[in-house]
Amino acid sequence: MQKQNYSIQKILDALKIDSLNEMQLATLDASERSNDLILLADTGSGKTLAFLLCILKSLDADNPLTQALIIVPSRELAIQIETVFKTMSTGFKVTSCYGGHLRETEENNLLEAPALIVGTPGRVADHLRRENIKPDGINTLVLDEFDKSLELGFQEEMSNVIGSLKHLKKRILTSATESVDIPAFVGLHEPIRLDFLSGLKSEALAIQMVKTENRDKLESLFRLICYLGNRSAIVFCNHRDAVERTSAGLKERGIPNVFYHGALEQPERDSALAKFRNGSSNVLVTTDLASRGLDIPNIRYIIHYNLPANEEVFTHRNGRTARMEASGTAILMIGPDEYIPAYINTEPLLIELPAGLSLPEKPKWTTLFIAAGKKDKVNKVDVVGFLTNKGQLKMEDIGLIDVKDFFSFVAIRKSKMSNTLQLIKNEKIKNKKVKIDIAK
Repeated sequence: MQKQNYSIQKILDALKIDSLNEMQLATLDASERSNDLILLADTGSGKTLAFLLCILKSLDADNPLTQALIIVPSRELAIQIETVFKTMSTGFKVTSCYGGHLRETEENNLLEAPALIVGTPGRVADHLRRENIKPDGINTLVLDEFDKSLELGFQEEMSNVIGSLKHLKKRILTSATESVDIPAFVGLHEPIRLDFLSGLKSEALAIQMVKTENRDKLESLFRLICYLGNRSAIVFCNHRDAVERTSAGLKERGIPNVFYHGALEQPERDSALAKFRNGSSNVLVTTDLASRGLDIPNIRYIIHYNLPANEEVFTHRNGRTARMEASGTAILMIGPDEYIPAYINTEPLLIELPAGLSLPEKPKWTTLFIAAGKKDKVNKVDVVGFLTNKGQLKMEDIGLIDVKDFFSFVAIRKSKMSNTLQLIKNEKIKNKKVKIDIAK
């Protein structure tokens, strides 16, 4: 096995780092002693360099195949890791694969197999299906920030990808939080667990308020959403009728939104949440039913249209944002007869809504409903293949895919939806003709 001519000191010099820290040294030592490793460490602590050095020790310069794969939850993280590895100047080829840009560019980069691939689960699964990535030589797998990948709903893609790696010898999982169950499909066997979490919580949640002149806050809510722009927001109301009235009032004023409460049938709930998750709607109006247990990442604003009944409700509502090291803002709407709840210890920052606000930019995505799901042996890879082949869509025109037991939701770029529907209306998915239409 021929290693490239590099040294850790040269790598540190290239990265302008004086020396490895305690966590990085411990990770290298544990990697020598075990094939499976779980590394828990705070964001910004140097996990990337730690696992890249572990990978580097296993790479063979004479092997023309891809030897290591890093799966990450976001394109930003993929780009960051690729940049760090290139800066290390090891002589090994690396490329990253993620949604949001042309797949053809990645296909060209994969023609000559890179030693290391960094990618998001969906895009890596797509390249494996198209045989652009050859899995036979991959012996090292890193799941970086695997907790976020699980929270973002990538389990199925991750399971498909890992299932295709028949020659894995080493698995490294990293996370900045410890309360995550590791699925069996990862295949860990007696891993060494390194815990370097500091236990310090980030102060990521900001609390602000809007004072409304009228007891009916709808006009103030409309102006607030115009002020916030097209960022994702959950509007909490205390009762179901308030949810539907508020949702209808926003639609009348030109704000696309979906609503969610306990009286809806399950398909209606699933449709509303799918549209909000995939960016077809940036605003979800809901009761406190949505304050627990929902897998909705990257929510920027929580708007307390009706003030929460108590501190516990307030905490659970706010738990929808500022998650997983993301920042978020909770906004209280204070009517003329209302006061800031006593359990809020600091004075919230007052938002002064300016005159002359314009409507936010409309979402670029819309949601396709397909009446086939897991029970029909349909998975996300099948849906992507159907839409790219029969619907002539490019990967960048396909957003989040949510496969339920008996139906699926797919985000499609709005500008492409009409033509796509015409192309696929008489086509079969998995040799079966099913209802396909814009989600209601």
